[in-house]
Amino acid sequence: MGSQETADPSRESGATGHRTPRVVVRRSLPTQPAVRGSASLFMTEAAAQGITPGRRMLGVAEEPASGDVAAALRVEPGTDVLARRKLLLAGDVPVRIATSYFRLDLFGGTPLCDPDFVRPTLQAGIEALGHRFGHAEEHLVARPPSGFEAVTLELDPGEWIVQVLRASYGDDDTPVHVLETICAASRHVFVVAQVTGADEF
Repeated sequence: MGSQETADPSRESGATGHRTPRVVVRRSLPTQPAVRGSASLFMTEAAAQGITPGRRMLGVAEEPASGDVAAALRVEPGTDVLARRKLLLAGDVPVRIATSYFRLDLFGGTPLCDPDFVRPTLQAGIEALGHRFGHAEEHLVARPPSGFEAVTLELDPGEWIVQVLRASYGDDDTPVHVLETICAASRHVFVVAQVTGADEF
């Protein structure tokens, strides 16, 4: 489960001519509850891999929901939602853009609208408003990056991203939290765990 880092970020990998990734981090799916409930999923996972993690808040604001976010939150596309966006780094290398989306009719005017990180954790902030976790669904899509994503993650031309969209619902099936994670594809390995006793050879 250790990290893989290269001393020279510009080193080419043999005949392919592609640069060796500057850093590779692991992202587990599904996430262990203890990790998801920690102060930061990424900070906890990265530290366990021997990587020095960092995070920087990019902004907290209302913005129109994209089609996939709107569907997960069960609102019309273009409806204003609360977006909390941050950049996650491994050492000094940007690896993910993580954005939490919330419905304004549920979370507008609450501490989740504050411009800083939610203390002690985002999970605690959600629960303090009376929501209890019921279930979640995660979807992965590989695609070319948008201009903003390419610049923010410092991607080389031709690099792709993996979008992980996790929709979390309360125990009453209320759509509580949608987390969109934009991962630099060349800097990640996704580890998918099978539920014990639910499969065959």
